Amino acid sequence: MYPVARGTRAVGRATVAVSFALLLVAGCTASDDTSPKAVNSPLPRKAREDALRWAKDTTARMARLTGAELLPDTAKAVYEGCVGENDEVADDGRYTLFYYVYSPASATEHTSMVRKLRSQLPGQGYEVTSYREFKSAYASAVFRARNKKNDYRVEAETVGSGKTKPQRFSFAVRTPCLLPPGAEQQRF
Repeated sequence: MYPVARGTRAVGRATVAVSFALLLVAGCTASDDTSPKAVNSPLPRKAREDALRWAKDTTARMARLTGAELLPDTAKAVYEGCVGENDEVADDGRYTLFYYVYSPASATEHTSMVRKLRSQLPGQGYEVTSYREFKSAYASAVFRARNKKNDYRVEAETVGSGKTKPQRFSFAVRTPCLLPPGAEQQRF
């Protein structure tokens, strides 16, 4: 065997081969990615009761911002299991919460209500994702926003056709996928 001299093609090829192997190995370990959008990223933790308390407080705050009265007997909380981007479902207790409550505010007030929310909530860390002023029963008022920090979502909109049910205004919130404290997060 003859020793390989520095600067030869063989050394260059060996360097490229080693570099490629390192890149390949590093690339294969990326399946444990914990970036915010990765499948196994740590989920925020919150007990169901705390999430419901937050939802009630948030809808009440939205109603105060708009000067609206709430109808507590119309409040409804819906807990659902989380479904992943690739339809994965975990058995670790993770959930989302959708909570809404109605206001008897008349349709003539709905435009001013969504305008107030659009002007106030961006200053509280929310990004407006949908907005429409009230035009008719077929083009009703809509306001939706997402908290840029924690991905909680708020909604406010006209509900009811006005024909068979009175038109009301709904304040609602949606949480991202949450994991109860103490639960071990299942990995995929």
